[in-house]
Amino acid sequence: MKKKHKNSNFRAQLRMMDVNESTRFYLDNSKQLLEKLNNITFLKENIELLRNLIRFHEQRYYVMNNPLLADAEFDQLYAALVKLENENPNLITIDSPTQRVGPGFTKQFRTVPHLVPMLSLENSYNAEDLIEWNRKAKELSGLPFLNFCVEPKFDGASISLVYENDLLVRGATRGDGVAGEDITLNLKQIKSIPLSAAFSTYGIQQVEIRGEVLINKENFRKYNEQLAEQNLPPLANPRNAASGSLRMKDAKLVGKRKLEAFIYHIAYVQYNDNKKEIPSHSKSLEMLWNLGFRSPVNEKMIFNKIDDVISFCAEYEAKRDTLPYEIDGLVIKVDELKMQDKLGMTTHHPRWAIAYKFKARQSTSKLLQVEFQVGRTGSITPVAKIKPVPIGGVMVASISLHNEEFIREKDIRIGDSLLVERAGDVIPYIVKSFAEVRNGEEQQIVFPQNCPSCNANLIKTEEEAVWRCPNSHCAAQIVERMIHFTSKDAMDIRGLGDANIRKFYALGWLKEIPDIYHLPFDLMKTMEGFGAKSVDNLKDAIDKSKTQPLYRLINALGIRFVGETTAKGLSQHIDHLLDLQKFDNESLQKLEDVGVKVAQSIFQYFNDEENIVMLRKLESAGLQLNSIKKQSAEGNLTGKSFLFTGTLLKMKRSEAEEKVEANGGKILSGVSSKLDYLVVGEDAGSKLEKAKKIASIQILTEDEFIELVTVTTL
Repeated sequence: MKKKHKNSNFRAQLRMMDVNESTRFYLDNSKQLLEKLNNITFLKENIELLRNLIRFHEQRYYVMNNPLLADAEFDQLYAALVKLENENPNLITIDSPTQRVGPGFTKQFRTVPHLVPMLSLENSYNAEDLIEWNRKAKELSGLPFLNFCVEPKFDGASISLVYENDLLVRGATRGDGVAGEDITLNLKQIKSIPLSAAFSTYGIQQVEIRGEVLINKENFRKYNEQLAEQNLPPLANPRNAASGSLRMKDAKLVGKRKLEAFIYHIAYVQYNDNKKEIPSHSKSLEMLWNLGFRSPVNEKMIFNKIDDVISFCAEYEAKRDTLPYEIDGLVIKVDELKMQDKLGMTTHHPRWAIAYKFKARQSTSKLLQVEFQVGRTGSITPVAKIKPVPIGGVMVASISLHNEEFIREKDIRIGDSLLVERAGDVIPYIVKSFAEVRNGEEQQIVFPQNCPSCNANLIKTEEEAVWRCPNSHCAAQIVERMIHFTSKDAMDIRGLGDANIRKFYALGWLKEIPDIYHLPFDLMKTMEGFGAKSVDNLKDAIDKSKTQPLYRLINALGIRFVGETTAKGLSQHIDHLLDLQKFDNESLQKLEDVGVKVAQSIFQYFNDEENIVMLRKLESAGLQLNSIKKQSAEGNLTGKSFLFTGTLLKMKRSEAEEKVEANGGKILSGVSSKLDYLVVGEDAGSKLEKAKKIASIQILTEDEFIELVTVTTL
């Protein structure tokens, strides 16, 4: 046995061995060191060997789930290293396994820029999408066929790692794609992330690599069981568990979550004079594997026909539930790196890669009961309470039944077996009931005639499918109006969420919206669960909301049919909010984007004396009721109107609307002949069908919209 091992020599020696030889090397040396743990001189002379043996066994245990040593034996090796370094601080190296756990807590995470932006991926949902993507890629490349590398698309938390001179110097979250939060200390707790890697043997001086942090299904289940034993709420799903773990302030706790990292991409490389050319993405993955990035699943496939890719996607989706990790699809990449450079990228995604998303997850359950909830406008929504079932990594127990007509159309009864899915892997939805398996014990769902909160007689107009409580003083409505008032898209009062509003209402502190600005903060600090700092933060958030622009206040009032877009328009036609008292139905309808129903709702709201009194109280509390007119932007979209429907996958709807307005366009709230463009996202609703009947409306996909906006900003 050699008495001194430097990392470079040690790894060079191992590269000369095959897998079996290197495994035997590690095992034999481990046994020898275990026999000499009391020989401090020997351990000191072989400290680098000890570190590398520990790294090897961490890989076997945490990544491969196939340990070669008993836990107690590994613990002895680790304890020997800790003792040796504590007694000889000069021997500690930055990449020692003992340095994974840092001192104390991280109070905050600073924002750090990525070396290159972390772009999103274009999504596909069927074979046709992949065929079209392949056609465009071949057209841009000028080649008759391309090689593709196909990998699992893990459902975890994205990370970026930077190595310099073979050492891990920084780890960050994805953030906004341009910059993320520095979570280096927390990432060092993940055993599958090497603290050092011999990139220099490939001529690499600095590199930024991308990956996904995961928690496998079994570890997630066990962790939730531990939480249940402590009477703590379970984590929602593995993805949220991984993401939340990465931002924990105590790095030591991160290590207990048994997280793993899957490294899938080299984003940036700075070479030295010994550059070794890497021809393809698949070869770069092999290099990462050889350098110690032993991902939990080292599975990739190479194809040169898109039909083979499509077949593989179907096969992989079929075995999705058998995999140890949650995945939501596959990623297809053009394999040759020079061709990736030629294909390039848009501002949002690379043209050389696409994500194939699996279909919505489904499961069966049983309807146990139905609860009727009261909304802020008095709408009564039936909510199905089902036997909890896991769907796509989330435990689903409640599902909206929308309204009485939905229940009748689906023929849903209490006691029914149901087919449930998460549309777009997000929103739980009842697909159907299984009438053929009923045993006669099922019960019809009886819609209430009286409000479940205040007992007022419910009403329903002919043009609506919704039953409503007409009592504006209904406690449930008051609470829901306050919840809406404080929400993110309204007055954005952080810290005054659903639970606190209900608590303060029960205490009598909140009886109406203006009471939000007169909460007894000193008394609040004496209550259990309300620390001085959190109360001060709440007070600051409430004070800050007083300066919100008028359109946010209009939106926050919860006037029926008046959302953010209509609120923005109204604020530009008045100098003060109470000017709306002067408008009659006819004059309101002359305003852009205000139809008959909207005009009637606005007119009724501002002719209700109770509402006027409430608004004056808000003004007395210091809220901004004056309108600050915004100068319309000029651009290539000037004079054009837009509306969005469905879920956008590459940007938030608010971001898309801002891009329209920044280029001079306008946002409408409904489909009409005044609309120029309807941008259609995933799960588009009735607006799309209505727009198809109006010839003058141009319907755009999200990609077409992005291309249009990108062109206008050049």
